[in-house]
Order: sequence, then structure tokens, then C-alpha cells
Amino acid sequence: MGVMNEYGGQCLMGFRGLRRRKQVDSENLNINHGHQQLAKRLNVLDLVGIGVGTTIGAGVYILIGTVAREQTGPALPIAFLIAGIAAALSAICYTELSCRCPSAGSAYHYSYICIGEGVAWIIGWGLTLEYAIGASVVARGVSPNLALYFGGEGNLPVFLARHTVFGIVVDPCAAALVIIATILLCTGIKESTLAQTIVTSINVCALLFVIVAGGYLAFKNGWVGYELSNGYLPFGINGVLGGSATVFFSYIGFDSVTATAEEVKNPKKDLPLGIGISLSLSCILYMILSFIIVGLVPYYDLDKDTPISSAFSVYGVEWAAFIVSTGAVMALLASLMGSLLPQSRILMAMARDGLLPSFFSVIDKRTQVPVKGTIAVGFLAAVIAFCMDVDELAGMVSVGTLLAFTSVALSVLVIRYIPPIEVHPLASAGESSSSSGGHGQNMQGADEAVVKDPFISLGDDCRGLILKRDPCHGASVDQETNLDNQKGQRRRPLAAWLLTIICIGVIVFTSSASAAFLPSSSRIILCGIGGAIFLAGTAGLVFIGQDDAAGVFGHTGGFICPFVPYLPAACMLLNTYLLINLGIGTWIRVSVWLLLGALLYLFYGRTHSLLLEASYVPITHTEDIYSP
Repeated sequence: MGVMNEYGGQCLMGFRGLRRRKQVDSENLNINHGHQQLAKRLNVLDLVGIGVGTTIGAGVYILIGTVAREQTGPALPIAFLIAGIAAALSAICYTELSCRCPSAGSAYHYSYICIGEGVAWIIGWGLTLEYAIGASVVARGVSPNLALYFGGEGNLPVFLARHTVFGIVVDPCAAALVIIATILLCTGIKESTLAQTIVTSINVCALLFVIVAGGYLAFKNGWVGYELSNGYLPFGINGVLGGSATVFFSYIGFDSVTATAEEVKNPKKDLPLGIGISLSLSCILYMILSFIIVGLVPYYDLDKDTPISSAFSVYGVEWAAFIVSTGAVMALLASLMGSLLPQSRILMAMARDGLLPSFFSVIDKRTQVPVKGTIAVGFLAAVIAFCMDVDELAGMVSVGTLLAFTSVALSVLVIRYIPPIEVHPLASAGESSSSSGGHGQNMQGADEAVVKDPFISLGDDCRGLILKRDPCHGASVDQETNLDNQKGQRRRPLAAWLLTIICIGVIVFTSSASAAFLPSSSRIILCGIGGAIFLAGTAGLVFIGQDDAAGVFGHTGGFICPFVPYLPAACMLLNTYLLINLGIGTWIRVSVWLLLGALLYLFYGRTHSLLLEASYVPITHTEDIYSP
């Protein structure tokens, strides 16, 4: 019986471990002292280069043909506008969190602070898959675009052409490009960002050529693409909305900007500008480009694979294909660097927290970037790009992004309505649990400043930041915060339940809306129930109001997300709908990856977490703990 109780206690502690939340950011903790700190060298222009370069990939050179022919017709610019607005919802949520918590790790970091270790692990593990496969997909797209310069794929040099070895199509060009991008990223954040900005500028110049030359040809020939008998919306409103869902993924990339938050000189000012400008430029370029192309020729005459080149060929401007191909290659290179950069930072953040081996968190003394982690992820991406057919895996890229978008929106709601205001009592590096009073009630030698600023480190050892539990009293201190007044004590549990209700409503509504196998009447009823639950939870948050502690949570004075709770709640609804509609095949493959991640967390991350022996107490009780 005692064995069962002990086993049950361990299981209970394991589940509680999924709820562990870390403090605001590692910048205020002395875990990366000296040469271990990332270099703060990025400004607004650098962030715009990263954001635009990662967002405007080569997909736009192909995507506009497929979407225009099959979903939107001449209304393609409207689809890009709707998708841009939808992406802006997530971008706004990201911006607030990046200003409040300006440290490496992006959505993983925010989820760990606001939601808990379990969700943070899923987000970080999912993003690792996304960036690895994304980089491989991008790299394997370069050689077909280079073929135009050599008169076709059959004329490519041996070191650029694809070969079949033992039934496997290998791509040495893709692997070489990944290695080159990895080397550039290892030289330093400023140097790699400069290279990405130059490549992105060439891509944008190619797009501007298409816009100017295409606009001239369309104007000269009377915009024939808009003079159609079936009108501006040949596929109806549903077609435009479906096209918006398709092109939504063309805006993914601004999250790469937030992954570099720790390396930004002035994050409160530069991060909002970098995210906002890069997303706005991308949306404007997408809309103008699509407006020109669908006006240049009728949408049904666009080639699915080379829509821009085929549109120019109609007017005898075949040489424009070389400029278009150049832009596509530059877009691929910029996207490749944009995929590898945030992956190494996320792995570094996870290693800092003890969830991965410390190998990934080692910062090079000279370049001040995680060189070892960058080489590791570059090697993995190079192997995948060299010998794997990534076409079937491409859909998995979207899962990590949408999971991250959803968790970020939820994190904004958590900060506003139930902000984490418990703290970890700190122990100096040389202190044991016994010297700190056993029960965590008395810490000899602790500086009084700790009470005022719970993020000050008292020692050089990372694990000295955490007060160890009394081995005789294994349970941690209550993690829920007790506010000073009775109103606050009632309000926080109510807010937590309302957030839960919103999540339930989102799942019921999106699942019902996507359940094509159900009769229409059943879908409508279930959607109505889910929508009512969602609206009830949102209205409840509006009624109880935001927590006063949200105003002082994290780094204050930066960008604040407007229209809370409406905007984050709508963001959750949209991203969950897109997640459910990714397809069963994609989810089966992703589930295998998530299962591997769960095993890794169970046998390594859970037991090596820096919060393994953390004690949480309400911030209002710290004076009792630190009193002599």
C-alpha cells in the first residue's frame, strides 16, 4: 500500500510538473553571465530584413497561380488582404509578449511563463519540427529554379542536379545551401542578418520589376484579366475565403523576428516596429503583385507552376523569366536563413531551462551566438534536404506555427486576466536546502533587494536560482496566488474558468464547422452550441475586467495588444480552425513526432528541468519568507 501511495505521489508530482511556470525572462537571471550572453546588435532595419526575408518566400511565385485558378479568380488581392488581417491578429499578440518578455525562445518562452512547462514543451518541440522541415523544403526548391539558367534540369551540373541512389532522390545542391546558410549564421547575428537583408533586397527588386513592368503591360492592353463574363467573384465568397486560408501561410515569418528578441538593442521600441513594418510590407507587396498578375491575363490562363513567367510570355516578354527565377532563388535563400535562425534560439532557450542538454545553450565567446546548436540544426536540415522527399512532410510545417499562434493568443489572455504573480524563493549557489531553512521559510544571507526584485540572482550556478524542496516535505508550496483582498481571491479562479470555457467553445465550434461527415443540421446545432460557449466565456472576461497586476507584469512600457479579450480570442478561434483542417494524414505524422517529444520530456526534460525542485509562493508572502 505504501508503494502504491509513493507511486501515486510521484505521478501527481509529474502532472504538477506540467504546470510549472518560469519567471519573466532569462535576461534578468544571471544564467548567462559574461560571454554567455547573446549579443544585442539588432535594430529595426535588421528586424525588417529578417521578417520580410522569411515571410516573402518563393511560394508567392507559384501560389498566386494555383489560388487564382482554383479558388478566387480576379479577387485574389482580396484573399491576400483577408489573410493579412488574420495574420496581423497573431502578430499583435506576439508583439505584446515580445515586449513584456524580451528573451530568446519566442512562443516557447511565452508559453512557459504564462501557461506551463507541458504546453511550452509541445510548442518548442513542434517549432523544432517546423523549422527543420521548412528549411529542407526551401533548400530542395532551389535546383529546379536554377535549371532555367542552364536550359533545363537535364543540363544542370553534376553538383547541382538531383540523382537517384538506391531508389532515393538525393539533392546535393540543397544540402550545400543549408551548410552555407549555417556557416553564415555562425559568423554572428549582425553578419548573418546583413547577408539575409541583401538577399531579400534582390528578391524585393525582382518583385518590383514584376509590378512595374506587369502594370505597364496590363495598362497598355486594357487590364484584360478583369474584363470577364463571369465577373470578379467567379467562385463566390466561399472561394475567396478558401483562398484566404490557403495564402494565410504566406504570412508566416514574423515569428522569426520575435525569436531574436534577446539580441535586439531596444526591444520595446524596435520589436513592434520590426514586426509591424515587415508584415505590412509583405501584405502590400502580395496585394499589388496579385492585382497585377490577375489583371495581366485571365486567371484561367495562368500556369499553375510558373504563373508570373507565363503571364509575361503571353506578351512576348520571355526574358522576364530570368528575373523572376532570380527573385525566386533569392527568396528561397532568405527563407532558408529565416528558418534556421529561430530554431537554434528556441533550442537554446529549452536547454537553458534544462529541458534539453546544455550543449544547445553554449554561446560562442567571439560571435556571441549558439554556434554548437546552430551547427546541430544545420546538419539535421542538410541531411533531410539531401536524402528525403519532403513533399509529403511539407504540411507538417504549418502545425508548429498554428500551435504557437494559438498558445501566444492564450498567453495574452492569461497575462491580462490571471497574470502569474508567484515567485521562486532564491538560494545562493552554495546553499543547500537545509541551510535555507528546510521548509523555505528562512534564507540566511539573502539580500533584501530580492524581495523588491524577485529576478535577481544570488549565485553563479543556474540551479542556485531555485530553492530546493525539503526532502521530508516533498510537496511544493501552493502555486495559486492569494491576493490581499477578498474580491481578488474570487476573481482569479473565475477568470481561469472563463478562459477554460473559451477554449472549450473554440474546440467545439471549430470541430463542428470542419466535420464534413456530419449532416448539415447537426453541424449547425453544434456550431451554435460552440459559438454560444465561446461568446459566454468572452463576455464573462469583459464583465470581470482585467487584473490590475497585468499592468506591471514583465517589462512594462512596451506595445500593448488592443481589443482584449476580443482580439486574442478571435485569434485562437481562427488558428484552431486552420489546425483542424490540415488533414488527417498530416496529424498522423505530427502525432508520431509529438510522441517522440513526449518520451524525451518524460525521460530527460522532466527530471532535468531547472524548476524540478522549485517552490512557488505568492509575491505578497515574500516578506514572510525573507524575514530574518
